[in-house]
Amino acid sequence: MNQIKQSKRKSLKQLVGLGVGISTASVSQLVRAEDKKLLIGYWPIAAGLPFYAALERGFFKAAGVNVEAVKFASPSQVVEAMIAGRIDGCSNGVAITALALADAQSPGSIKFTCVNFANDKYVLDEIIIPINSSVKEISELSGKKVACGPGINNVTLAKAILQGAGAKDAKVTELPFAQILPAIAAGQVDAAYILEPTGVIGAQQKISRILASGVVTKYVLGDNLPWIGGAAALTSTTLKEKAALIPKYLSAYSEGVAYVRKEGAKANQYLAGYTAIEGELAKSVPLSGYIDHSEVKPGDMRALQKLFDVFTERKVFENQVLALPLFYKKT
Repeated sequence: MNQIKQSKRKSLKQLVGLGVGISTASVSQLVRAEDKKLLIGYWPIAAGLPFYAALERGFFKAAGVNVEAVKFASPSQVVEAMIAGRIDGCSNGVAITALALADAQSPGSIKFTCVNFANDKYVLDEIIIPINSSVKEISELSGKKVACGPGINNVTLAKAILQGAGAKDAKVTELPFAQILPAIAAGQVDAAYILEPTGVIGAQQKISRILASGVVTKYVLGDNLPWIGGAAALTSTTLKEKAALIPKYLSAYSEGVAYVRKEGAKANQYLAGYTAIEGELAKSVPLSGYIDHSEVKPGDMRALQKLFDVFTERKVFENQVLALPLFYKKT
């Protein structure tokens, strides 16, 4: 992050030297403007709703912090940009295991500020099948082709779900989420592990139907533990170098969470423009649950640790990753 700042300052000073009409005072103002801005990456899925709502309802602006949303095609790209110092943090919906893995490689570099979860009430994760499929149980997918979203997080969970549900030797194939429904429609795969709104879109387009919901909780974690699958986070560099902005940013983000909790499906109107979800479709998209950094309870920590331990057992994490140190704490 320091290198990026220095590079920006150098480029601006070079413009002054070239005589392009930018004064030294203007350069200082531009640099200060950069210092007062937070670049927040997001993956365009429904779980990022509190962030979208906070932006569109002006919560960040009212708090006195300039927030710019930066869209990425996958969770891994968001995390890579955070580690490289190109962005300051991420919104909810970014895979929490990807964030944890990045922090394990550079301990203390990432702090969770809000996590999103799914359970029997807040449905996010599902197994879907072609609308005319005769399959009634996940176990019947033994030996079948099952698609999932891109990245080690999705692949690991898809395999764990299938194994936990008794589907033996199923063949898991990574696909961009936008290609999953076309693959089902074309008969290229027999089922898919998906995140909403793919299930809602598939049903409305009469391509697929939901075989099972809340599958990570049921077949991977057990004990009715919620699946804490995503997180909003900030880099430790940002927490240090833009410390004055952090309380304002977190307060406004919490307003976004409170708004979603209060308004429910009405808040889905803010999915438009940030995701592929628009119009009447938004009314049918299930909400995620959210836990702010100040609300985390021992049971939540146990659920997240169980998820991390599954990834350790499956050799995604080289060593055990502890959940507790990853959460932001006000100093």
